[in-house]
Amino acid sequence: MQESILVTGGAGFLGAHVVVELAQAGYVPVVLDDYSNSSPAVRTRLEALAGRPVPCINADVRDVAALRSAFHDHPIAAVVHCAGLKVVSESEERPLAYYDVNVGGTLALIEVMGEAGVASLVYTSSATLYDAPAGTTARAPGSVYGRTVRVVEDFLGDLAQANVNWRIAILRTSNVAGAHASGMLGASPRGRPTDLFTMLARAAAGETGEMPVFGTDWPTPDGTGVRDYVHVQDAARAHVVALQRLADEHGASTVDVATGRPHSVRDVIASFERTCGRRIGTRALERRAGDVAARAVDATHASASPGETGWRDLETMCADAWRWQRNGGRY
Repeated sequence: MQESILVTGGAGFLGAHVVVELAQAGYVPVVLDDYSNSSPAVRTRLEALAGRPVPCINADVRDVAALRSAFHDHPIAAVVHCAGLKVVSESEERPLAYYDVNVGGTLALIEVMGEAGVASLVYTSSATLYDAPAGTTARAPGSVYGRTVRVVEDFLGDLAQANVNWRIAILRTSNVAGAHASGMLGASPRGRPTDLFTMLARAAAGETGEMPVFGTDWPTPDGTGVRDYVHVQDAARAHVVALQRLADEHGASTVDVATGRPHSVRDVIASFERTCGRRIGTRALERRAGDVAARAVDATHASASPGETGWRDLETMCADAWRWQRNGGRY
């Protein structure tokens, strides 16, 4: 019998790609999502790519009753926990919501997993933990979002220390970008997008005005922020690899999901312009609250590179994001 895997936030950008990768690896994914930043319309695309029906539960991860029903109705063997609020600048304005959803949602999930006797978890953490000065690897998040992630990590570590039955993989994931190579899945945020690639794609398509660049005086080589970007399919595959490894592990382990090839905002803009063959106008704006100049992740401790060709490069991320945009860019 194939194992059913609950994917919280499974209709979101990363979560949807995790669902497809799980199905292709032989698992039976079950989606739990409240569609607060996604759409039920993604289900038909998930099923087309997965090649099988994908059960979808419309529920908030904080809803203990809904979680109990999910574990009662499906033979869930493990959970991939992608659900959460994840916009750095927004977290500075809505700290209560971020702690409630990110920390409270994880506590509710763990409570129900314990009741159901399910002790295998892959948690999507974040490279926002690495906001310390360059050259250090301290967990020193510079944003409310990053601090909620740190609280969850500490809790999961304490949980695994107290109960040896828990098998937990914590994936500190860098900035996820691109789209599914098929052009059927991609970032489809509600409201105004905040991620660089979606803003670039919509600006290139003429849907918006000039591309905003938040801060041009950062202490970086070209004055713009520097991040490690990971193709969404690679990030999703890393979650499946982590899940597979849990069978041979106990306790809590942490890995960085990163390419080790950071790029500045200007680097990404130039690559996207080459991809779409269009010039993208930009306008300089003030730095956003919670942002940092650079966020470097130690890729030597990253999950095994997915696929024989290794991590997809920046050009591939831009090409796939542009294909998604040309296919409509929304669900």
